[in-house]
Amino acid sequence: MAFDTEKDKVLKKWECAETGLLISINRYGEGEAKLQIGPRVFKRKDGGERQGKAGRLTIEDLIWFYDIIDDVKDELTRLVNPE
Repeated sequence: MAFDTEKDKVLKKWECAETGLLISINRYGEGEAKLQIGPRVFKRKDGGERQGKAGRLTIEDLIWFYDIIDDVKDELTRLVNPE
């Protein structure tokens, strides 16, 4: 079975304005919702954007992630265990 982009859904995402790091909750088809760390969005000088691997996290990334972790955990819990 080949990967089908139509089945790959981003359910919620957060972006760190300072570092460009993306955190998202994704689901493929009818599978379980899962957390994805990355990619990182880089701003180009010409005003465009490009994406790259999240790679190693900086202290700024970690502090931002720490600040949103409860929201991320609550959203993922709600999606994995709907009431």
